[in-house]
Amino acid sequence: MYAVEVRDHVMIAHSFKGALFGPAQGLHGATFVVDVAFFRDSLTADGVVVDIGRAGEALKAVLAPLNYRNLDDLPEFAGRNTTTEFLCGHIHGAMAAAARAGALGPGGEGVSRIRVTLHESHLARAWFEAPVA
Repeated sequence: MYAVEVRDHVMIAHSFKGALFGPAQGLHGATFVVDVAFFRDSLTADGVVVDIGRAGEALKAVLAPLNYRNLDDLPEFAGRNTTTEFLCGHIHGAMAAAARAGALGPGGEGVSRIRVTLHESHLARAWFEAPVA
């Protein structure tokens, strides 16, 4: 299995509901480093998994609606705890849609899996990995 990974970051604010979250129930900010890995069984005729430049542009486009936003105010997240794990799944869905739409360029159609990792800090991270289809 071959893979290539791109990285960006996103700065957000949000709050959580539920005693489990202690002080994070209040509004707080987070800066996530976001890694997205694209997997395929074989390389393209050009010898790549996907075009790294296009993959980076696709990630930037997926993160743009979240960047510098209070996620509590976004209708698509109403009533949800936008935990790191939840955001991994959300970003995965958007990146899988971008792959299916051809945003990764030639060869993107051969991507079988995507893994999204969000780094909360140097101490904690979460990820979601699943097939593109």
